Amino acid sequence: MFIVEDGKVLLIQKKRGFGQGKVNGPGGKLDPGEEELACAVRETEEELHVTAIDAVKRGELWFQFVDGMAMHVAVFQAQQYTGHATETEEAVPLWTPIEAIPFEKMWADDIHWLHRMLTGTEQFLGTFLFDGDTMLTHDVRWQDA
Repeated sequence: MFIVEDGKVLLIQKKRGFGQGKVNGPGGKLDPGEEELACAVRETEEELHVTAIDAVKRGELWFQFVDGMAMHVAVFQAQQYTGHATETEEAVPLWTPIEAIPFEKMWADDIHWLHRMLTGTEQFLGTFLFDGDTMLTHDVRWQDA
């Protein structure tokens, strides 16, 4: 979930779990029977005490790791929210200017889609192959919304 306000995006620094130490957007695993949007809203509430309003699905990411792990990520964006971004056991909130996103502290795929998503209107589909933290291949395809 990427919440945008006044030229800034709400990112997190992960404090534990998969991706610990990296900067990313809030999110997490689907609960059984849970819809993607409900998961993104719930995870953002749990990680930052912020509730996204009228979030829109902007894209999908498919990750394959050489160790066999695979992940599908639905990417949502919201322009409105309630609450105040607060540090939790899971994450530190980072309101970041869109033009100063710290890609060097993020997963290697983010530089290939995040800025364009935040500044455009297109939908996207990204596929990535990783070996640990190292991205081996990437493909991002865009289409008008």
